[in-house]
Amino acid sequence: MSLGVGIIGAGPGVAALHVPTLARLRDVFRVAHVADAGSGRAKELAARAGARASTGVSALLADADVDVVAICSPPAEHAAHVVAAVAAGKRGVFCEKPLATTIADARDAIEACRRAGVPLVVGTNHYFDPAWGRARHHLTASGGPVVSISATLALPPNARYHELVTEPPTAGSEVTLPDLARPQVAAAVMRQLLTGLAIHDLPLVRDLAPRFERVVFARALAPLGYAVGFVASGIPVQLTTVMLPGGADALWRVSVSTRTDRLDVHFPPSFVHAGAARVSVKTADGRDIAYAHGGSDGYVGEWRALAELLEAGLPVEYDELLDDATYALQLADGAAAVLEASS
Repeated sequence: MSLGVGIIGAGPGVAALHVPTLARLRDVFRVAHVADAGSGRAKELAARAGARASTGVSALLADADVDVVAICSPPAEHAAHVVAAVAAGKRGVFCEKPLATTIADARDAIEACRRAGVPLVVGTNHYFDPAWGRARHHLTASGGPVVSISATLALPPNARYHELVTEPPTAGSEVTLPDLARPQVAAAVMRQLLTGLAIHDLPLVRDLAPRFERVVFARALAPLGYAVGFVASGIPVQLTTVMLPGGADALWRVSVSTRTDRLDVHFPPSFVHAGAARVSVKTADGRDIAYAHGGSDGYVGEWRALAELLEAGLPVEYDELLDDATYALQLADGAAAVLEASS
């Protein structure tokens, strides 16, 4: 019998990603309840899945038909909702990235799950994409040490992030982009984008360079984006993202250079069910290698990972989850501090 999933949040990520993904996993999960914060969107999404709808979290957490809670609320509420789901006696928790917006909150969420023995999966879908497994295998088999890592994103306008960092319109006015010339504004935008966008790829970076050391440079890019360089485990890492007003074709690429070759993982943009990412390698002697492309995307992978934890009783790597969260927040805080210091 499939497990009932209660989804806290009814935004575009739930509509475009989680409801369709859970529909592809009917043998394991079914949407049982959707709760919004008063927008009214939960009713429509719940109707699509034949589920119940409510406002707030109390009714969802009290619903005996909800076995697993999916937390898709605003990031600042994630940790508290994890703790509440555990306190309500739910069997498992799926939490959208980031797990928390402070290290203390991340620790509280992890310790609540650890004490109760509740499986937790954080929705870092790129890490769960089978392409990353192929890439990691190549890097291990090639034997060459990693010498640099980069993540490059060129994205069409994304309303989620524009709404996050722009001023809301007043009567008769238009939404305006943030004034990145003001250091405090640029720092706040930087922190929000690193914990909202870069967070997709930071578990991959940490997989190869696990010890965060220092931020080397940080710059907010107009109209909306960032360029950040940091060092981890002695390896230079560069993150570059810009949202282009012209709506150009999306580019989302993680590149890893070793002493012998360069490996590229090309991810589809968010909100797209396009299967696994693509992996290619440029060797030192000029050969191009393209790995076979196939398999489900990371959105399916992350939910299947939770199913395995619940069904097989596998141990949860709580410390790894906390280290992922800490790594991302150290980077976000460090980059924001660099911008604030420029005033």
